[in-house]
Amino acid sequence: MTTAMNAELITHIDVPGGGQVWVDGERCYIAHIEAPHGTSIYDIADPSNPVKLSEIEIPRGWHSHKVRAVGDVMVVNHEQWGDGGPESFRGGLAVYDVSDPSNPVQTGKWETGGKGVHRFDFDGEYVYLSATADGYRGNITFIIDVGDPAAPVEVSRWWIPGQWEGGGEEYPWDDFVPPRCHHPLRVGDRLYVSYWHHGFYILDISDLRHPFAVGHSRRSPTFPHPTHTCLVLPETIRGRRYMVVADEDVSKIHPAPPSFGMVYDITDETLPIPVSTITVPGMDIDGSPQEPFTGCHQPSERFHGTVIPFAWFAHGLQVFDVAEPLVPQLVASYLPDPAPGASRASSNDVTVDDRGLIYLIDRVSGLDIIRLV
Repeated sequence: MTTAMNAELITHIDVPGGGQVWVDGERCYIAHIEAPHGTSIYDIADPSNPVKLSEIEIPRGWHSHKVRAVGDVMVVNHEQWGDGGPESFRGGLAVYDVSDPSNPVQTGKWETGGKGVHRFDFDGEYVYLSATADGYRGNITFIIDVGDPAAPVEVSRWWIPGQWEGGGEEYPWDDFVPPRCHHPLRVGDRLYVSYWHHGFYILDISDLRHPFAVGHSRRSPTFPHPTHTCLVLPETIRGRRYMVVADEDVSKIHPAPPSFGMVYDITDETLPIPVSTITVPGMDIDGSPQEPFTGCHQPSERFHGTVIPFAWFAHGLQVFDVAEPLVPQLVASYLPDPAPGASRASSNDVTVDDRGLIYLIDRVSGLDIIRLV
């Protein structure tokens, strides 16, 4: 049964389950998880009555579950998903002209080896992404120039020493989870890169062709969940810099309670220090292990001020204010009904628009547009 605190539903639309939702202007972009559904575009000028404009399909054996758009350029990922799929369809990053959102046109594609592209950030000119590549173990970090949408080109790549198998690098993690770049996010001349069970890295990208690490922190295996997102607060608070780090409630090294988030003080980038936790009260009752997809997934990559919405898997939307970084406060929540056929909610992604409206996509099906009250 739907429950809410300081939040109300504007509208719900039935859509195939999504991996990401993004809003640019009056357009809402939904990246679906399961083929043949790839990417849908909706007109949300009237948020109470979204209108579907188009949908791009993707062949089975692949998915296109992430999307970002700036103006008339949209980028989506191509990643192997499940078994099979046409061999001619390679993993990578597809670039679209969406000047006519009812008729998106693919203008180019950057291709890579292995499973393809997972997550990314996009500033309108460059894409900062996680991808597999021939000769490398696990996903590594790439910077791709899409200034010419017809010919996206690699600018640089970065990886943890030991991932470049083709270069003969010694592999030091035989007794631990293999490394995997998960999600780069750019702020200024820094790239904040979550690296799954290997924690996170802060990269200096003042020279885009030569990124290098200036900071690193890892909590696994003490904390068994992988690091999903590193979200920097754009403004200092009392002269200090802070970053919200979210762990994802999947791929646990060992059975454990649900995952949660943490606030790090990154005033000294060479020594990131955790200063507080972000969690939903009552989730961890006695420290007992709980099933995956119960706890935290990720914060919204876009937010206003210090109020950050989170997609919290089985607990829907959870909104925290981190104005006091040492004591984050839960200020709103919205738990949608489970999708048809599901036993509980599976809130997979969340974003906000310039009006302050919140868009919450379910992993199974359904999009909720929510207003804080």
